[in-house]
Amino acid sequence: MEPVSNDAAHRSTVLLQPLIPGPLPGRPTEIPAPVGGYPHVHGQSSPTDSGAPTLGAFTAGQLARLCDVAGLNASDTEVYARILPEMLGPVAERSLSLPPPSDSFLSDDHTPVEYSLAFQPGGPPALRVLLEPGADATDPVAGGRAGLRAVRAMARHWNFGTERLDELEDLFFPPSPQGAFALWCALELRPGGVPGVKVYLNPAASGPERAADTVREALRRLGHQEAFTALPPGDRHLFFALDLGDWAEPRVKVYLAHQDLSAVEAAGLSRVGGAGELGEIEDFFRAATGGDADAPDAWDGPGRRPVQSCHAFTETASGRASGFTLYVPVRDHARHDGEALERAVAVLRRQGVDAAPLLSAVAAVTTRRPEEGVGLIAYLALAHQRGRPPRVTVYISSEAYAVRPPAVLLTA
Repeated sequence: MEPVSNDAAHRSTVLLQPLIPGPLPGRPTEIPAPVGGYPHVHGQSSPTDSGAPTLGAFTAGQLARLCDVAGLNASDTEVYARILPEMLGPVAERSLSLPPPSDSFLSDDHTPVEYSLAFQPGGPPALRVLLEPGADATDPVAGGRAGLRAVRAMARHWNFGTERLDELEDLFFPPSPQGAFALWCALELRPGGVPGVKVYLNPAASGPERAADTVREALRRLGHQEAFTALPPGDRHLFFALDLGDWAEPRVKVYLAHQDLSAVEAAGLSRVGGAGELGEIEDFFRAATGGDADAPDAWDGPGRRPVQSCHAFTETASGRASGFTLYVPVRDHARHDGEALERAVAVLRRQGVDAAPLLSAVAAVTTRRPEEGVGLIAYLALAHQRGRPPRVTVYISSEAYAVRPPAVLLTA
């Protein structure tokens, strides 16, 4: 983690002013919940519960407990637990006895919050939170404006620039935007109370048929003229992401979706590293999918989400990617979270990482047994970045509204 300056640490002690964020226009096209939603289990608020907590209180409590797992001190934890509901905006005061504020596809139950823990050997995991700055926009235009307001409020508070985002505003926030979202924001929760900030933008904002052109032009404007040709083939462009603020090497990242991959094909997406890294990616892919990725769909319920690849660019001269991450939607390859958790633990141990913090993180988020649902462990990811050891990231759902039931194995 990058060191935090004294000035930045001082700024973090001042509570953010209200960000007035509006919602993101989450309109899931791939992962609809069943009619009536997923059933609740113990440890989750039910629509019939009296005195149900608010969305902000529920997620802030989860985040505070996760901060403890990540080794953050009490002062940092207090700051981050207050920032989360402020970033969510008015929906943070919404009772969990009500339905989700929108049909956001950020999570299976439409909670506009997701957590992740990034693991490397020899230290505590890095905690991140992905969220929609407001989740009740009435239209995509309002959602985009709300997201931009939230990011710019953070920039003023923590004194970082948004020039790279501003340069792309017309591409990703057109007059009549399309697609399932406008802007997501991720916070890497660092010691010192000043997070690393990342924004995720929608390449299909001007229509899915123009997504590739949008990504190509965005890379060009940011000085990465050769980067687009370095990308592997993909089924569609999912996200365009930027690091904002205090990063040692700010990245531009392009995310692609890939349907029906084999382990060898998944490894072949990487443009970073040599034969050793490719073999490691193959092993990771097989471990995360339980070895069933090449088999016909064996589970009932919603169709499987695509595997995702992320290609990071930091220098502009060569067009070469400096980082590669493979994301496997483990919840679509497991009967329940008990299996998903076992696979996550196995992947961590293979990398020489203590899995105990992950088990503590699961307990920090929910009281339900892993076997009672699927989707708490949403994705497993393996990242390779030039000059750094591999990193495993586990994505954990809030499940503020509901729990997806375990999958049922289809029989012949």
